[in-house]
Amino acid sequence: MRGKIRGNIVLPQAIQGNPEAIFEVTQLPSGEVLSVKVRKSSGNQTLDAAIERAILKSSPLPKPDDPGLYRRVFEDSVPSASMSRQGPVLMQYYFPLQTRRTPKGYNRALFNGCLCPMRRPLLKLRGLLLIVFSALALLQAPAQAELTIEITGAGANRIPLAIADFGGDPASSRVLTSVIRSDLERSGLFKLIDSSGVAMTESSSPSYGDWKNRGADALAAGSIGASGDGRQEARFRLYDINKQSSLGGAAFIASTPMLRAAGHRIADVIYEKLIGEPGVFATRIAYVVKAGANRYELQIADADGQNAQAALKSKEPIISPVWSPDGSRLAYVSFENKKPVVYVHSLASGQRIVVANFKGSNSAPAWSPDGRKLAVVLSKEGGSQIFTVNADGSGVQRLTSSSGINTEPFFSPDGQSIYFTSDRGGSPQIYRSGISGGDAQRITFEGSYNVSPRISPDGKSMAFISRRESGFRLAVMDLASKQVQILTDSNKDESPSFAPNGRMILIATEIGGRGVLSAVSIDGRIKQRLSIPAGDVREPAWGPFTR
Repeated sequence: MRGKIRGNIVLPQAIQGNPEAIFEVTQLPSGEVLSVKVRKSSGNQTLDAAIERAILKSSPLPKPDDPGLYRRVFEDSVPSASMSRQGPVLMQYYFPLQTRRTPKGYNRALFNGCLCPMRRPLLKLRGLLLIVFSALALLQAPAQAELTIEITGAGANRIPLAIADFGGDPASSRVLTSVIRSDLERSGLFKLIDSSGVAMTESSSPSYGDWKNRGADALAAGSIGASGDGRQEARFRLYDINKQSSLGGAAFIASTPMLRAAGHRIADVIYEKLIGEPGVFATRIAYVVKAGANRYELQIADADGQNAQAALKSKEPIISPVWSPDGSRLAYVSFENKKPVVYVHSLASGQRIVVANFKGSNSAPAWSPDGRKLAVVLSKEGGSQIFTVNADGSGVQRLTSSSGINTEPFFSPDGQSIYFTSDRGGSPQIYRSGISGGDAQRITFEGSYNVSPRISPDGKSMAFISRRESGFRLAVMDLASKQVQILTDSNKDESPSFAPNGRMILIATEIGGRGVLSAVSIDGRIKQRLSIPAGDVREPAWGPFTR
């Protein structure tokens, strides 16, 4: 129980000491959590809210085989502070009996989200438990099954780069340098030079000749040490071996659990210094994992697939997650109410608001560049048409009007146009329309099936899915010349999403009958595969740059 709830906690930053909170949880014998109530506050309302959300997300919780045994553990544990910090203990169970019928199952049709519900009876009992949490206990274990990455391609001209072992605490140094090396190697743009046995700090004087003999063109060295406030400070400096000069450096302060984040930041700086464009190692990705017949999780992870956390768990499908431009919110479609409904989910507070829950289908949300509006697809007036709506659900305005299906909207970076998929010409193709409506311009002409437009951050390219040789493959179009390049040779690609620097495109695809994610460079040379050992991974969305 402790491990499951800890796996869903998203702790607020700057927690001081080891605050403790006690929660009263009403639970069914099936393990489903009915309600959560704070019995003793930690003194930090944000922390209390984070733990409460984690308990709710962890439903169903494991149930005791012997309620009497758990009651005895609770009675013995309460006087002992050290015992209470070990995690959740059960207080007692009550068993009032109630029955209800719960809709279960549906069939979702392409484009219009038609639901065909079935019903079955569900018997429920109720129990009560008391859970004790401390901040330290919540930091001790990995959260979710993490994505594993397989690199299947690399750039043509990789930069030879050495990352020396950082000075300072050996364990912290290993964490930091392994993240930096892994990030840069995974990009496919760097050839890592063996630096085993060589420890350097940012204040060391490099032996340029030795590093040149090793084959390095660039060298990074640094250290990790205490910052004076209980956190750690990671410093580094980057050197040009051929010019025998410093290219600059930086320092990042982080708590011990956030050392990996500091490593991503350092890798981003190195990437930008040597490549000339921002790195995306410190960004995040969102995706949906299907594990079992009726278990769906909307997860958020670092760009390397690590530190996965579940933002939402459901017995019904979750589709179409999209990040707000500032990275603070996710919009998505959930079928938890037995029909498709568009939600906006605050990642800091965990609060959700319904943006579109009209008669019929509500689907395919897309953020405007300023984060104030979303484009959504609604069938409330007959057929699937594109509307705009404010991020709080107000101000619904219709954008498209045609006899065909109009879906999958995506804003241009300047916010003046919307690209979308429509079958108004007889087959699914991509069109562009002004934000105020009017005549739509057809964009794709090669092939009889082109869907899912996604515009690059610089507005120069469009990624989309094209049916070629009986397979659905990722393609990219130069919007100025209209030239199209097919980037993959797989058969079931879907849901493209650009990295915020525009260099990589994240997609969902299928390999061996299982859903996986794949990242492909915009020129098709660099390819990565991300997968989870037990589960299908779908619906990827690459988050924006974060400060």
